[in-house]
Amino acid sequence: MPHVIRRSFLLLSLLAATAVSAQTYPTRPVRIIVPFSPGGSVDMVARLVGKKLGDALGQPFIIDNRPGASGNIGADLVARSAPDGYTLLVTGPGVLVANSHLYKKLPFDPAKDFAPVIRLVNQPNILIVHPSVQASNVKAFIALAKSRPGKVSVGSAGIGTGQDIAAQQFALMTGADILNVPYKGGAPALTDLLGGQIDAMFETAPTAMPYIKQGKVKALAITSAKRSSLLPDLPTVSEAGVSGYESVTWIGMLAPAATPKAIVDQLNAEIQKVLAGEVGKQLTELSLDPIGGTPRDYSDAIRSDAVVYAKIIKAANIQPQ
Repeated sequence: MPHVIRRSFLLLSLLAATAVSAQTYPTRPVRIIVPFSPGGSVDMVARLVGKKLGDALGQPFIIDNRPGASGNIGADLVARSAPDGYTLLVTGPGVLVANSHLYKKLPFDPAKDFAPVIRLVNQPNILIVHPSVQASNVKAFIALAKSRPGKVSVGSAGIGTGQDIAAQQFALMTGADILNVPYKGGAPALTDLLGGQIDAMFETAPTAMPYIKQGKVKALAITSAKRSSLLPDLPTVSEAGVSGYESVTWIGMLAPAATPKAIVDQLNAEIQKVLAGEVGKQLTELSLDPIGGTPRDYSDAIRSDAVVYAKIIKAANIQPQ
């Protein structure tokens, strides 16, 4: 009997500690790890949401960029962090669903080492090219790539990122032999595109938009199923000649596995409010689609995309590093 009482006491103590933790969370600054360079769409979304979340909860949510290894460095840092809600991860699907097929060994388990909090947004990419590229539409770009096999360079934020998957899917569906050039984030890739060091990239819509409007790059098509209201004259890739093509990725927030459910639920509820307010409007104006939903919804989306990414990576014959 004493043993049963002791176990019950320990269980009640643990539940009480969890409840108190959730009620007082956060009592100090929270760090949001972005596993890519500053300036990309993941970084942009993390900063918008983090700022408003900090205002609502009374503690700063500090963005900490940890680029490298296609997001693995930053993700591993979060996976090894204390599951107390004070270290979070904001990332895209590459880290969670692609990298397990792209690396022979990961320092973390994407399926077991994280607790999904919320899917923040969905985002399309835009196929943009340097002004010197002799192609003003998708068909011309495909013809150019086929006439120069392995020479037309397409940058991305890293192997297995949404940008890279969009390019791989494009190459598979068109037969265009493009040269994939992975970077440690979308921002350095875009810098090289603007400087003419690479020819093209599938850049996230919010990041590409200002440069399109300034005429610094040429936009050929958007990867979503429908046109963007911000660029109504820009065709979808499918409309432009690659029938059935669609590539839309998400950005979401996760915590280390074993983070108390009360804290995960609290973060989810507060972010739902953030997405429903002014930040949601700002994201929409950036051609992003605020999603929200429950942690389970986000978990389901991760599992679904894992199947899709695996098929594309296998078809592209990308060998794990």
